[in-house]
Amino acid sequence: MSIRILVTTTSFQDTPGEHHARLESIGAEILRERGPLPEDRMLELVGDLDALLCGDDAITAAVIDRALPRLKVISKYGIGLDKIDVGHATAKKIPVLFTPGVNHTTVAEHTFALLLALQRRLVEEVGHTRQGRWKRLTGHEIMGKTLGIAGLGRIGKEVAVRAKAFGMPVKAYDIYWDDAFAAAHDVERVDSIDALVTGVDVLSLHTNLTDETRNLINAERIGRMKDGVVVLNCARGELVDAAAMAEALTSGKIAGYGTDVLDTEPPPPDHPLLKAPNCLVTPHIGSRTYESVQRQAGMAVTNLVEFLAGRKPLAQANPF
Repeated sequence: MSIRILVTTTSFQDTPGEHHARLESIGAEILRERGPLPEDRMLELVGDLDALLCGDDAITAAVIDRALPRLKVISKYGIGLDKIDVGHATAKKIPVLFTPGVNHTTVAEHTFALLLALQRRLVEEVGHTRQGRWKRLTGHEIMGKTLGIAGLGRIGKEVAVRAKAFGMPVKAYDIYWDDAFAAAHDVERVDSIDALVTGVDVLSLHTNLTDETRNLINAERIGRMKDGVVVLNCARGELVDAAAMAEALTSGKIAGYGTDVLDTEPPPPDHPLLKAPNCLVTPHIGSRTYESVQRQAGMAVTNLVEFLAGRKPLAQANPF
């Protein structure tokens, strides 16, 4: 019986590169779906699969149980594991492989693309010129504006490096603090997320999604922010209370929200942020560059191939 692998990540499938040949070289039967898939669709697909090469699909305890006893491994394309019940996978002795360290550059660049687009009103200006209007709006510089980073991990650090190049003072909060990096790049440490949000002109979110960080940016914290703050989110949509953010954008309390992620993806047509003023939403493409996709895909495939061959994968989130 041949090995059966379900591949759901669209950027993996849509981007050319050696990862396709590498995966096909093991002679497995490869099933392809366009994710991210909800739990009900995953429940329909699993059961006769040996491996999942997944993106942000709902791999819940119920999905894992339905996939057993045949499922041997889950290989995550990316680093965010909040859509996978890692605890249940561990209890069932299912390795969860992932790809840390491959997308921090491109996500940091996308963060600044959103920031610059908001501050210089680029999308609005392009819309005017496309309509034949020569309407020149006044924007803002980012030099001298204080950037707050929530989560100084790999991506947060890359954002800090770029912020310094733009002449932005940087403050950050992280429970795991890298003293050497902070000293080398002149990053000021703050001791709480509340202290961070009250003292910055731009807030950039780069923390993991957990029960503690869900709705990290809510109406109460928004109320403590400076008037006219800009918020950026290239992490997880659920870090932000979407209704509270839409209200703050409408009132002008928040001058701009640039996000690559939403709490529901794809969003329903009536999602409050789709029509909110001064809100730029990109469709979760922060790591979708040819360079980053090939790094992520290469590592995800290598993880999977090595495990199936009985060797140690490059990165396992739940070693046991």
